Amino acid sequence: MSSAVLKPRRSVLYMPGANERALEKAKTLDADGLILDLEDAVAPDAKEAARERVCAAASSKEYGSREVTIRVNGLDTEWHDADIRAAAQAGPAAIVVPKVNSAAEVHNIERALELGGAPDHTKIWAMVETPVAMLHAEEIAGASERLTVLVMGTNDLAKELHAEFVPGRAPLLGGLSLALLAARATGKAILDGVYNDVKDLEGFEAECLQGRQFGFDGKTLIHPSQLEPCNRIFAPSEEEIERSRKIIAAFEEAQAAGQGVVTVDGRMIENLHVDNARRILALAEAIAKGSATE
Repeated sequence: MSSAVLKPRRSVLYMPGANERALEKAKTLDADGLILDLEDAVAPDAKEAARERVCAAASSKEYGSREVTIRVNGLDTEWHDADIRAAAQAGPAAIVVPKVNSAAEVHNIERALELGGAPDHTKIWAMVETPVAMLHAEEIAGASERLTVLVMGTNDLAKELHAEFVPGRAPLLGGLSLALLAARATGKAILDGVYNDVKDLEGFEAECLQGRQFGFDGKTLIHPSQLEPCNRIFAPSEEEIERSRKIIAAFEEAQAAGQGVVTVDGRMIENLHVDNARRILALAEAIAKGSATE
């Protein structure tokens, strides 16, 4: 069973690292994961103070079962090396690195974490958000065991493609598909990109549904108002849970009786259906367990 199933990542919320109130508020939000941001959300003259604040928050153990990560500044910035060193010492669940374009860059990030003394539990989440990254997504995803999650950067991808933002995201589907294939081929989790219009909940729900249908494990978010629909859509429904139980029970009964053919509600059941049912039940159990520990 992949880590993507056993660790729910339905909703992963960006929080501005320079905003102390936001970091405090995050302790109460129903997010599976948090990205404490040192990059886009922080002005240049606030980078150092934000770094100190975010690393203190990430090492505080005050965020319950939420998966707390730190987004560092990009590899080509003056702040990247100091961010990596500080994050390595803070020991978050992961560091999120923008615009990762090659396996070599993953190796450099991994080496920097090790030199900084990062604990083994601090993983790498690579943001893939350029045409180059889409075309090399498999080698990026497979470059390191420490890399566990791909994060779609759909805003930057659209910018570099000269694409328009349209309902259904047709201009981005090629890139999304390539990144998904890479994640599944290498056994990594993958998070969909953000939805920019926080007031358009109908459009947001439609994009969550599209992302789930595609196979994403969850979605990155920019506002707490997006948490409830995202958590609901990326979680198994009661109907899915019940059907999964029926499939597993029927399969196990047929095996015990030595029967080769299994049907549930008139439909033929194969091993792939059973595997999917077990994945759904494992995800539902992990979500329930996380909720119980809050």
